[in-house]
Amino acid sequence: MKTYTLLFFALLLWTGCQTDNSNSNNNNNTTPIEEKEPRQRVEINTPYGPMVIELYNETPKHRDNFIKLAKEGFYDSLMFHRVQQNFMIQGGDPDSRGEVHPAASLGQGTPAYTIPAEIAPQFIHRLGAVSAYHEGKKKVPTLESNGSQFLIIHGQPLRAYQLEQIQKETGIKYSAEQIATYEKFGGVPSLDQKHTIFGQVVEGLDIIAQIATTKTMRMEDPIMPDRPVEDIRMTVKVLEPQE
Repeated sequence: MKTYTLLFFALLLWTGCQTDNSNSNNNNNTTPIEEKEPRQRVEINTPYGPMVIELYNETPKHRDNFIKLAKEGFYDSLMFHRVQQNFMIQGGDPDSRGEVHPAASLGQGTPAYTIPAEIAPQFIHRLGAVSAYHEGKKKVPTLESNGSQFLIIHGQPLRAYQLEQIQKETGIKYSAEQIATYEKFGGVPSLDQKHTIFGQVVEGLDIIAQIATTKTMRMEDPIMPDRPVEDIRMTVKVLEPQE
């Protein structure tokens, strides 16, 4: 009789364990998996071909502003008014719309507002980084961005020892991945953590070099701006979300 009683309680214990495990498995199976929000893409068309930019969700104010302006057609027909080989190409100045005298000073135009800085240390000024423009830390100590102007980084090759020296001078700490990215693609680390990076060119990196190396007015006259001799105008459209 004792043997049967012991077997009965053992059976109850085993059944309870199985029930608990079953419930646990069901709970795990029904727990929703958090998915990252997909990044919006925009396409900038130029005389040299298109560039596709992926906008960062980590910089929502800049992302939303760029999308808003693109949908309104704000950027259409504006110039890349300043280009420097091994540095960047700059566009988005509303004053560059229409006929602009070759000696006209461009780069001061804005839609009459600024955007608070959204400096994200995980993003660096590598080749193809899309960075908001401002007039420099001395003039803009808050690092807030011009309402429409942006830079696309061309940059130059970099080595680990150069980045090590930059870290000593600036106090910026680069991860091993960031150092590897700079070594592979090049860039402009002197802009890091001074300008908001809000996107990355993911298609058409070769277009950046073509624009950055075009002939500029300064090549003919050193007192002239770094404006291309032939106007390089853009159109910008927001692409449909990817499946």
